[in-house]
Amino acid sequence: MTQETHMGSALQLMEKEVVAVIGPQSSGIGHVISHVVNELHVPLLSFAATDPTLSASEYPYFLRGTISDYFQMHAVASIVDYYQWKEVTAIFVDDDYGRGGVSALGDALAAKRARISYKAAIPPNSNTDVINDVLFRVNMMESRVLVVHVNPDAGMRIFSIANKLRMMASGYVWIVTDWLAAVLDSSGSGDFKDMSYIQGLIVLRHHTPDSDAKKKFISKWNNVARNRSIGSALNSYGFYAYDSVWIAARAIDQLLDSGQQINFSADPRLNDSNGSTLRLSTLKIFDGGEQLLQQLLLTNITGLTGRVQFDSDRNLVRPAYDILNIGGSGSRLIGYWSNYSGLSVVAPEILYQKPPDTSMSAQRLYSVVWPGDTTTKPRGWVFPNNGQPLRVGVPNKPSFKELVSGGNGSDNVSGYSIDIFNAAIKLLPYPVPCQFITIGDGLKNPSYDDIISRISTNSLDAVVGDFAIVRNRTKIAEFTQPYIEAGLVIVAPVRQATSSAWAFLKPFTLEMWCVTGALFIFVGVVVWILEHRTNEEFRGSPRRQVLTIFWFSFSTMFFAHRQNTVSALGRFVLIIWLFVVLIINSSYTASLTSILTVQQLATGITGLDNLVASALPIGYQAGKFTRNYLIDELNVAASRLVPLSTVQEYADALNRGPDDGGVAAIVDEMPCVEIFLSHHCNFRIVGQEFTKEGWGFAFQRDSPLAADLSTAILQLSESGQLQRIHDEWFTAATCSSEESGLGAVRLGLGSFWGLFLVCALICVFALSIFFVRVCWQYSRYSNSEAAGEPGDTAAVATAAVAEIQPTKPKPTRLGSFKELIQFVDKKEEEVKKEMKRRSSEKDTRGAGSSDAHSASPA
Repeated sequence: MTQETHMGSALQLMEKEVVAVIGPQSSGIGHVISHVVNELHVPLLSFAATDPTLSASEYPYFLRGTISDYFQMHAVASIVDYYQWKEVTAIFVDDDYGRGGVSALGDALAAKRARISYKAAIPPNSNTDVINDVLFRVNMMESRVLVVHVNPDAGMRIFSIANKLRMMASGYVWIVTDWLAAVLDSSGSGDFKDMSYIQGLIVLRHHTPDSDAKKKFISKWNNVARNRSIGSALNSYGFYAYDSVWIAARAIDQLLDSGQQINFSADPRLNDSNGSTLRLSTLKIFDGGEQLLQQLLLTNITGLTGRVQFDSDRNLVRPAYDILNIGGSGSRLIGYWSNYSGLSVVAPEILYQKPPDTSMSAQRLYSVVWPGDTTTKPRGWVFPNNGQPLRVGVPNKPSFKELVSGGNGSDNVSGYSIDIFNAAIKLLPYPVPCQFITIGDGLKNPSYDDIISRISTNSLDAVVGDFAIVRNRTKIAEFTQPYIEAGLVIVAPVRQATSSAWAFLKPFTLEMWCVTGALFIFVGVVVWILEHRTNEEFRGSPRRQVLTIFWFSFSTMFFAHRQNTVSALGRFVLIIWLFVVLIINSSYTASLTSILTVQQLATGITGLDNLVASALPIGYQAGKFTRNYLIDELNVAASRLVPLSTVQEYADALNRGPDDGGVAAIVDEMPCVEIFLSHHCNFRIVGQEFTKEGWGFAFQRDSPLAADLSTAILQLSESGQLQRIHDEWFTAATCSSEESGLGAVRLGLGSFWGLFLVCALICVFALSIFFVRVCWQYSRYSNSEAAGEPGDTAAVATAAVAEIQPTKPKPTRLGSFKELIQFVDKKEEEVKKEMKRRSSEKDTRGAGSSDAHSASPA
């Protein structure tokens, strides 16, 4: 029926002063009737119009008494995401119902980072030939996940034709919306004659929880059906129709109970035009339409379909679907979907009693028997069977032919990257015909970013070559995992070090030599001070002692000192100093060996930091990402960068140097540098690899080939074939690659100041202990000298005879600085003997005084 016919039928219905409309059974008619009821203020309650575009914002008097396809398409998207498919083909009827559903499906898939790769529209009332043509085009596409959203009249013919086209075999995935479940349920168990065509399908069905009321209704229906010879059984739409009738009746009853009268009024805008047969003047507006609509929106009952209540968008709350797997003569329940908790094997009415959990770990379905009677999850795609080979872009460069060499046609491409790609393609479980397309004239390097951008514009399907996987490229292309590491390194020229008569002074800087010599003398003086009072080898004439200090100091450099240390402090200082001497000797020997035997950097560039900090020109391979990296990440001025394309240009620029129009160093990826250095021995890698990129093959975004080729690359790596291909193309270097001591740097004080500081502090610490001990001894020595004077003895005797209290002794006066120096110069053994002698004399005099005191009269 045409839209005009539907409009005429709707107007004839509304002539009868209708207060509410239940129906229609299709979304297309629902759109037509909604326009009429909006003008006449008559609520429309539909139990079968599932088109999401039938919304309350556009049609205020439209209420959906069933579940919107908006939720059904989210259920489909959840299934697609659960099995990790990224692309689907949508087969739909080309009317409001089909277009609205597919539009909702596209939005739902996008939220799951998937998409509809091909839309196959079937016109309404199409014949078999039209459907055959549509399915034939579908079969040419690469996606094998097919979502079918059509009407029942065309739906079964789709599967019959698909079966003839061998599209019901293994590898295909068919996800069918609720129309098929309605057809199967209506046909009765085991009565459907076309079950052989639909084996392995996944089908959605409205979830209606089991209840006593539902069982009783089904029983009554079956009895009536038998008595009246009705062949069809109930489906979910029948339950929603039953509930819709009760919703409308209950709302009208409450409206009348509230005292509202059923009145209609004419609309002066509705007039019959000349020759019109629509009879618009007979239509009247329902005065109580708004009140009845509000009663409908307040519905909150439990019907055959479960809880019946409308949300703010005038959709039923708690939408849920059963997920069925067709097999044998019936279907098997493999799970549920609800917008409350997603996919689950637990009934939604049970999950409603728990907190919602939509995490990936909570999503679960039972196993599925797929088309072809297999339980192995289909890959979901194949290489498109449209007769077009994979368009593979290959850079055509003037140099580095070992990596990729593009000729005139697909038969002439070769190189390391091409061999890796071909080996990986052979491991795929399906054939992938390829057509290599060379990009570039072979005289200069093409822009690699421009080649990658051709993928996003659909000019190429893939690119193969030395393409680094960097951030800005991953935004427009899908890369495989890296097949080789290719971080950036620095190449600089080297020269043979020239020898000279003073080469032995080069290991240390002048500052280092001065500080080291001073420390030698300082340690010699410290050891002399610590040993002078106890060790005969450190005593003698002043001339001899000065010579001893210098001889002892510098002889420790070779561990050839003759003098033995006897004091504990002297031995402690000597042990620390010998460790310092060992470090100095080792460092000097290593640095001198490096300076005399290895090549030196010609430009002084030793790594990334001083290259960036300098103002010297830097070479890079034209067309690569290196230029953008140096400018954007390292803030190198663009004026310093020099593009180079060939190995010979590399060598010429480095040989000329920055003073002659060349470059100080070249920054490039490690595989390219290995090829360059295999032919030129007067250059070396300086510093460390400072990025960690890798090379990969690029495909269009969301292309499943990228994932499959990544798996193939892993297989090549595990089997060792990846390394064998590498060894075939990367030949061994023809010159020595030893880099020990390359660009040796003179050792300065900065490398040893910590060691020197520790040694100096230990010396100061030992001297401090020594002088404290000497001062203490000198104090005792002076006190003992003062106690031995004659005047003191007489005073003590007089005080004893007079029997008076002796006065408080005066503080002992320390000798002069000269006396202290003389005391330090004395041998410690002599000082101890003198102090012992004086102590004995004092004891003797003390005993004599005591005898005199006892002899005096009382």
